[in-house]
Amino acid sequence: MRNILKTSITKAVSTGVLVLIAGIPAYSASPQKTAPDLPKAGTVKVIIHYSSLPSAAVHSTVAAKGGTLQRVLKSVNSAVYSVPASALPALAQDPRVLYISPDRPVVGRLEYANPTVHADTAYNYGFTGAGIGIAVIDSGVSDRADLHQTSGASRVVYNQSFVPGAGTDDDYGHGTHVAGIVAGNGSQSSGPNDTHTFKGMAQNASIVNLKVLDGTGAGSDSQVIAAIEEAVALKSTYNIRVINLSVGRPVFESYQQDPLCQAAEYAWNNGIVVVVAAGNEGRDNSSGNNGYGTIGAPGNDPYVITVGAMKDESTVNRADDLVASYSSKGPTGIDHIVKPDLVAPGNGIISLAVPSSTLYATAVADGLAVPMSYYRPGGTGASTQYYSLSGTSMATPMVSGAAALLIQKDGSLTPDQVKARLMLTATKTFPTSSSVTDPATGITYTSQYDLFTVGAGYLDIWAALNDTHLALGSADSPTAIWNATTGAVTLADTNSLNGWTGAPTVWDASSTWGTSVVWGGAVVGTTTVWGDTTVWGDTTVWGDTTVWGDTTVWGDTTVWGDTTVWGDSTELKGEK
Repeated sequence: MRNILKTSITKAVSTGVLVLIAGIPAYSASPQKTAPDLPKAGTVKVIIHYSSLPSAAVHSTVAAKGGTLQRVLKSVNSAVYSVPASALPALAQDPRVLYISPDRPVVGRLEYANPTVHADTAYNYGFTGAGIGIAVIDSGVSDRADLHQTSGASRVVYNQSFVPGAGTDDDYGHGTHVAGIVAGNGSQSSGPNDTHTFKGMAQNASIVNLKVLDGTGAGSDSQVIAAIEEAVALKSTYNIRVINLSVGRPVFESYQQDPLCQAAEYAWNNGIVVVVAAGNEGRDNSSGNNGYGTIGAPGNDPYVITVGAMKDESTVNRADDLVASYSSKGPTGIDHIVKPDLVAPGNGIISLAVPSSTLYATAVADGLAVPMSYYRPGGTGASTQYYSLSGTSMATPMVSGAAALLIQKDGSLTPDQVKARLMLTATKTFPTSSSVTDPATGITYTSQYDLFTVGAGYLDIWAALNDTHLALGSADSPTAIWNATTGAVTLADTNSLNGWTGAPTVWDASSTWGTSVVWGGAVVGTTTVWGDTTVWGDTTVWGDTTVWGDTTVWGDTTVWGDTTVWGDSTELKGEK
């Protein structure tokens, strides 16, 4: 793991500046070893993180406390057990135990979108993702013609289910839609009379189907971690260079302790780009935070590429595109990592349907399925090939496909170099703000275009393919630091805050990668955002509003509770 020294910095005082990184536990002689959301009674399924890979003797210790081994998670030196909650305090006293957390539930998160990000231009120049494997860790991928080669053979080259008792087909309808955005070739909408063709980003890429969500779109941490481990194990067999995670859940502890985040880092350190949905909680103002601080896990990890959602406004012109008000915003809970890293089209995205799936049935019942006549003149009824979904889950495979294209062009690129190049070349021209009114409730939501909403900018695949910079060092997303005296926010190197003294981060490496270039001065309201210079002062963007109060975004607790973070509706209201 890159953060070798797990140094806690809960607050530091220097020249009168209070630095808050709320909630990061102190790694002292008596560290907090149990997650805050562990049940107090009954039998609970837990992930126990050990200092080394647990042995048979360790399993026997747990068994002596009434526990039953469910699965070993080698990537994070952990094991999953079913154990009486009453035994957890005693198990936590074992010096070999680093942390105990519940096996938490996780859930799932192109006719205009494709050219909007210039994927069509990339295709015309031969960048199709050929030879690159993309692991889709989701609700499964069903067999669809758009995922076949021209020879008829399926480009879904491997299938495995981590859902007990379930096959690898997509009962929910989410994973196949995601796979279509990543790698659909549009064969079912490319007829001579078809008016729209629904293609994915990397139309010749291979898909590795690792199913972790059931027919209701629900799964667990351990299932996702096991799938990540399998992707790493299969990397050389299928040239897996990208993992797509359009799934997530709330943040409960620092990413340094969260087993889901640590598994994502494991894949990253093994040379796989990990792309994660930000979440769909950007409208949540329950804590007076205007949707800030709502990024889900594992999108809160500084390694991964975390993606927010834009609306393509049903045009191929990028100039009229706006951020989706539901797209979750940073900084992340507890650690205050600057997220998302960038944004991509995610609203009303048309991709592959599974007619027998839960989501497709809902779309038809609600009258939201794509009409056959929309792309095939004379067609009647709802299309059984394609339908529309909205969410950051749909924006994520846009970036996964873009990563595959970059790697096809230059197979030597590291995950950090892919991340840095996508962020550097992202479009940084946005309006100051935009608003949308939900027709069902009459509530108006206003979005600001700051680095906690749009990150480094709007995905531009063609610009990234034409960029030749090779970033040095890590591309870990920085940490936002709030000055309690002035109310100003600055950015700091996440690695240095965690005590890591290795190679410099990308953003420090040279003026080419300076943060004013990567994040853009116009986005954050100032010309410099690094070091001692404030990101914005009290008179810009929000001023002294409660968004930045010490009980909301910067507080010691997460800004939402223990319910699931996001599922994908067939249409998110007010975001046409």
